[in-house]
Amino acid sequence: VQLQASGGGLVQAGGSLRLSCAASGRTFGLNIMAWFRQPPGKEREFVAAFSWRGYSTIYADSVRGRFTISRENGRKMLNLQMNDLKPEDTAVYYCATKFDPAGTIRQLAREYKDWGQGTLVTVSS
Repeated sequence: VQLQASGGGLVQAGGSLRLSCAASGRTFGLNIMAWFRQPPGKEREFVAAFSWRGYSTIYADSVRGRFTISRENGRKMLNLQMNDLKPEDTAVYYCATKFDPAGTIRQLAREYKDWGQGTLVTVSS
C-alpha cells in the first residue's frame, strides 16, 4: 500500500487542522490505519488508529477528546481532524498501515509496514 499524507501547516494554539492520507495499491479493507507523529528531537509516537473491525478507534491520552480519526473506504482515505491544537502537538505527522485480518489495533510503530512521507504541523503559542 502506498500512502500520501497532506494537510499540515502552521496554526495558532487553539486552532484546527485536518490531515488526510490517500492510500493506493492492494486491498485496503482489512488494514489497520494509523497516525503517528514525531516531535522535534523526540521519537515517533502513536497518535490514533482505526480498525476495520467494528470501525473501532484508539487514541493516545494526549490527543483524546481533541483529535478524531476517520476512514473513507470508498475513497481509500484516512483523515485526522485536530481541534484545540497545542504547541506540544508540533510534529511531523505520518500515516501508516498494516494488513491485519483480525482487526487488532497496534500502537507500536514497528508493527506497521507501510508509511506515508509525513506532513509537518506547527502550532504557535
